[in-house]
Amino acid sequence: MRILISADMEGATGVTWPADVEPGTEQWQRCRHMFTSDVNAAVAGFFDGGADEVLINEAHATMRNLLLEELDERAVMLTGRHKDLSMVEGIQQPDVSAVAFVGYHAGAGRDGVLAHTYLPNSITGVRVNGEPASEGALNALVAAEYGVPVILVTGDDVTCEDAATYAPREQTVAVKDCVSRYSAICRPPRVTASAIRSAAASAVKLAGRREPARETAGFRVEVEVDAAQLAQAAAIVPTVERTGERSVAYRSGTAWDMIRCFKAVTTLISAAIENAYG
Repeated sequence: MRILISADMEGATGVTWPADVEPGTEQWQRCRHMFTSDVNAAVAGFFDGGADEVLINEAHATMRNLLLEELDERAVMLTGRHKDLSMVEGIQQPDVSAVAFVGYHAGAGRDGVLAHTYLPNSITGVRVNGEPASEGALNALVAAEYGVPVILVTGDDVTCEDAATYAPREQTVAVKDCVSRYSAICRPPRVTASAIRSAAASAVKLAGRREPARETAGFRVEVEVDAAQLAQAAAIVPTVERTGERSVAYRSGTAWDMIRCFKAVTTLISAAIENAYG
């Protein structure tokens, strides 16, 4: 049984501030250890529960944040950027029995520590078929299309509440409680590691590929941004239409196409941001 871990950083133990997750800062270097601790705890728990293999897909920013030299030696890690399925690369492998979202966070426009969707700022909301969608929700749609269940989600308390909307049977661990976007009541790494390990061990019983989900009507994705030129830039992507001064939308027949188009949209939005005026 192989478990995939999609590892993001904003929802890791102790993280509350942009510098905590921005590669190259002193705080990022410090928080990398706590991020790795969370992932190691999930790895240990999955093996406790009977997993045979664990593949970790690094999913934050440069996707080079976890400390390989501190990683549980039973796991392997996919690190680096430019992957077909980005945060859930590896989900398409036929031997993956389940996926865990470790270090996840709430979506753009919501309360939650460092809440955002793909871009730290600029995107103010994302909806799929009319429903608000976080990164967790988007990635869960892709996982479902491959018949892979989400069995564990860790992050702040708002992230755990969000997880109940897209994977109601999964185990959740709140490593901190949101006070504001940049503050939280944090639990120490030893405490969160114990909780994550226990939840991961229990979650293994939920693993096992299922009938792949098929959304017959496809997916309509709406993206709202905070400046008009960003919507203009996103609409360059074929099939993406501008629906308002600060919004675009597109349709995809599959979750595979949906998430890849979303990545293209966010890449162009990011390229259109100017430092002084956003």
